[in-house]
Amino acid sequence: ALELALGIPPSWGYLLCALVVIPLVTHGVSAISRLQMWTQPVWLVMLLVPFGYVLARDPGAFSGIVHYAGEKSGVSGFQLHSFGAALTVGIALITQMGEQADYLRFMPAATPATRARWWIGVLAGGPGWVVLGVLKMLGGALLAYLAISHMVPPERAVDPNQMYLAAYEFVFSDYGWAVAATALFVVVSQLKINVTNAYAGSLAWSNFFSRITHSHPGRVVWVVFNTLIAFMLMEMNVFQALGEVLGLYSNIAIAWIMAVVADLVINKPLGWSPKGIEFKRAYLYDINPVGVGAMGLASVLSIVAHMGLLGPGAQAFSAVIAMVTALIAAPAIAWVTKGRYYIARSGGMSRPDAPRIWLRQVASAAPLEGGGAAGGAGGVTQTCVICEREYEAPDMAHCPAYQGNICSLCCTLDARCGDLCKPHARLSEQWIGALRHVMPRSVWPYLEAGLAHYLLLMMVIAPVLAAVLGLLYRQEVEGLSQGLGVAANVSLLDAALRSGFVRVYAVLLLIAATVAWWLVLAHKSREVAQEESNRQTRLLMQEIESHQRTDEALQQARHAAEHANQAKTRYISTISHELRTPLNSILGYAQLLQEDTGMAPHRAQAIRVIHRGGEHLLSLIEGTLDIARIEAGKLALDVRPMAFAGVMREVASMFEL
Repeated sequence: ALELALGIPPSWGYLLCALVVIPLVTHGVSAISRLQMWTQPVWLVMLLVPFGYVLARDPGAFSGIVHYAGEKSGVSGFQLHSFGAALTVGIALITQMGEQADYLRFMPAATPATRARWWIGVLAGGPGWVVLGVLKMLGGALLAYLAISHMVPPERAVDPNQMYLAAYEFVFSDYGWAVAATALFVVVSQLKINVTNAYAGSLAWSNFFSRITHSHPGRVVWVVFNTLIAFMLMEMNVFQALGEVLGLYSNIAIAWIMAVVADLVINKPLGWSPKGIEFKRAYLYDINPVGVGAMGLASVLSIVAHMGLLGPGAQAFSAVIAMVTALIAAPAIAWVTKGRYYIARSGGMSRPDAPRIWLRQVASAAPLEGGGAAGGAGGVTQTCVICEREYEAPDMAHCPAYQGNICSLCCTLDARCGDLCKPHARLSEQWIGALRHVMPRSVWPYLEAGLAHYLLLMMVIAPVLAAVLGLLYRQEVEGLSQGLGVAANVSLLDAALRSGFVRVYAVLLLIAATVAWWLVLAHKSREVAQEESNRQTRLLMQEIESHQRTDEALQQARHAAEHANQAKTRYISTISHELRTPLNSILGYAQLLQEDTGMAPHRAQAIRVIHRGGEHLLSLIEGTLDIARIEAGKLALDVRPMAFAGVMREVASMFEL
C-alpha cells in the first residue's frame, strides 16, 4: 500500500510497519483497545462502501464469479480437489480464535444490566467470529474476481491493494483518490491485524519459552522477537508461498484444535479426563500423551498427505485427515492411559465443577460463590512466598520446596526446585520411562547418562529441519516449473535440486547432531553443578541448624546462670541483713560501754577490741554486697592509704590479756 501510494519500496515499508507496531503493543492491551476502537468506524466504512458502489454502478459485476472456472483448473463447476485445497487453507484461520480469546479475557464482568450485551460480545468475538471470517473471505473472493475481470493478473489479484483499488475505482472517478483510499484502508487494516498478531504472538512465545527455559525476560522482548520474525518472513516474500505455508500450518492448527475439542466433548463426559480444567504447572505433567499424542499423530499423518505421499485425494483433504485423526486419537489414548496423565499430584482443581457453576451463574448474572461474576475467587487471596504478591486462590499452588503457597508465574520460572512436588511428571522422566518400554535393560544406564535426552532432541530437530528444507525445495521446484516450459529441463533441474537439498540436509543434520550432543553435555554439566550446589546448600543448612541448636543451648545455659546468680544475690542480701541486726546491737552496746569512764582499764581495752572486731565484721558484710555490684558492672574501688603500724597494733591488742 505504501509503495502504491507513496512509492516507498516494500522493504522499507515492512520495516516502517514493524517499527510502528512495537510501541503500540508494548503499551499493553489498553493502548491496543483504544487503537481498535478508534479505527473500527473508519475500517467498517471503508470495508463496506466499495461493495455498495460496485453493486450500484455495475449490478452484474459479481455475477460471473459463479461460473468462473479459475486459472488452474480451467473447468467450471464444483471440483472436490479444489474444494479440499481451499478448505485446507481456510482452516488455518481457526487459530484466530486464540487471538480473539486474548481480547475476550479483558471483558468486564457481566451484570444484570449488561448480560445480553455480554453474551453477544462473547459469542461474536469468540466462536461467532467464524461467521464474520467466512463473510470476509467471500468478500475477498468477490474483489479478487473483480480485479481479474479488470485485467489484473491472477498472481497480483490476490494482493489486497489490487483488490480494493479495483473496487475503489467505482467509488472515485479520480484514480489518485482511489489509490489514496486503498492505501489508507489497507494500512489501517494491516495495522489492526499486526497489533493483534504481535500481542498474541508475544504471549505465545512468552508462555512457551518461560516453561522451557524457566526464564521470563519480559513480554517486550517477545514483542520485538515476534515482530522481527514477521519482518524477516515478509522480506523473504513469504506471501508468494502463502497457500503452501497456510496449507502446512493448517494441518498442525486443526490437529491441535480437534485434540482439544475431543477432550472437551468426548473425554470429559465419558470420565476419561478430569471434569475441571487444570492450568497450573505445579499440578500438570510436562507431556500429556492424550493431547500431545493426538496432535502429533494427526499432524504427521496430515502433513504426509499434504505432501502428496498418500495420493491426490488425500492431499486435497489433508486438513480433514487431521480433524478425523485427532478426533479419534485423543479419546483412544485417554481410554488406554485411563486419564492418569492429566493431573500429576493431588490438590489441584479444588472445585472441578467451577466451569459449570461459572457458566450457569454468568447466564443469570449472579456472582460466583466467593467471587465475582467473572469466576474469580473474589476477596480470597493468598501471598506468594517468592514474589510476595497477592493472588487469587485458584492461581496459587502449595510448593514443598519453599514450604508455602506459590503463584503460577513463579512456579513456571523457578528452575531450582527440580519439580520436587512432582518428580515423576518431568519430561525427562516420562521420556526415559517410555524408552524403557521399547529398549533392552542393558541400555537403561545409558539413557540416564544422556542418551535419552539426545534422542529426544534429534527426534525434534531432524523432522523440523526436513520440513523446512522440504518446503524450500517445493518452492524452488514450483519456481522452476513456472520459469521453464520444457519438461525435460525441469526434470533434470529437479533431480539436481533434489540431490543438492539432500546433501544440504545431511550436512545440516550432522551439524545439528553435534550441537545436540553438545547441548546434552552442557545440560548434564549444569545438572551436576546444580546437584553439587544443592548438596553444599544442604550441608550449609545443616550447619546453620546445628549452630542454631548450639545457640539455643547457650541461651538456655545463660538464662540458667543468670537465674542462679540472681538467687545467690538474693541469698547474700538476706544473710547480710540478718547479720547486720545482731552486729548492730553488739556495736551499739560496745560504743555505750566505751563511754563509761568508771570502767577498769583492762575491761575498757576489751570493749575497744570488741568494737574494732565488730567494725571489721561489718566491713566484711559490706564486701559481700559488692558481689552484686560486680555482677551488675557498677563496682567502684575506694583507694585509701593504709596505716600499717596501727593495723599491727590493733591485731596485737586483740590477743592481749
